[in-house]
Amino acid sequence: MGEAFFYHLTRRPLEAVLPDLLEKSLARGWRVSVRGTQAQRMDWLDQKLWLGPEEGFLPHGLAGGPHDADQPVLLTLDAKSANDPGCLMCIDGAEVAPEEVTALDRVCVLFDGHDGAALQRARDQWRSLTGAGCKAQYWSEESGRWEKKAES
Repeated sequence: MGEAFFYHLTRRPLEAVLPDLLEKSLARGWRVSVRGTQAQRMDWLDQKLWLGPEEGFLPHGLAGGPHDADQPVLLTLDAKSANDPGCLMCIDGAEVAPEEVTALDRVCVLFDGHDGAALQRARDQWRSLTGAGCKAQYWSEESGRWEKKAES
């Protein structure tokens, strides 16, 4: 049974935080699905990941290609990921179901702490997942480093 980790982004933007979390997930041996809500945003994120430092290259691809099943990190809009992930990272308020939390090793919900709608969406997701019996942790970087602020 997995857990949901909620990451409240207040100091660094998604494109700075996500590569760190992806590297840690890959180091655990997990394939990762990054689920978003808009194709343009996923294209943008794909470009950001390709432009990272050479020594920190993150092998990844956008869903819809011929090698989706082989991707260590797959950027997708779909609820079902072709790369058989152990970890799901939801961005921009992407939907996550309690069944996914229990089936996967980890689900991460990353949300912008400067966006009121994103905050509310994350709160709703927290209530939905914990209300369904999923284990969850809330992490904040407001002090300058990640600190666990709540657990359910």
